[in-house]
Amino acid sequence: MIVIYHNEACGTSRNVLSIIRDAGYEPIVIDYQKEGWTKPQLLGLFAAANLTPRKALRTSKSPAEALGLLSEHASDEALIDAMLEYPILVNRPIVCTAKGVKLCRPSEQVLDVLENWPQGPYHKEDGQLILDELGNLVR
Repeated sequence: MIVIYHNEACGTSRNVLSIIRDAGYEPIVIDYQKEGWTKPQLLGLFAAANLTPRKALRTSKSPAEALGLLSEHASDEALIDAMLEYPILVNRPIVCTAKGVKLCRPSEQVLDVLENWPQGPYHKEDGQLILDELGNLVR
């Protein structure tokens, strides 16, 4: 089973979802902006992905700056509270598989938590090669 916390408006999130599907999986897709977050859910995801709230904070195209969350004085608790109120503040996509949990930015990071990969050569939507013709990762 694979779960992706997804934002359809995000190109990286769409790329990750395509990689997962092209690798032969049909993930559970959670639109976290519609569903929202719970505090235990965020804490669990962050712990599993080895993320701090600061590392998981979406700083661009979000209300982070207007809310004063970019200040080094903003506590983890303040970040989590804001993420609960404004789900867009959580960077995405976050993917959960049997191999682990990962914030998949850039999108090829999802390969770290997939058993099977898409057949190479494989390009992202922007045309960038990520797997060569032999299926080797290109970084």
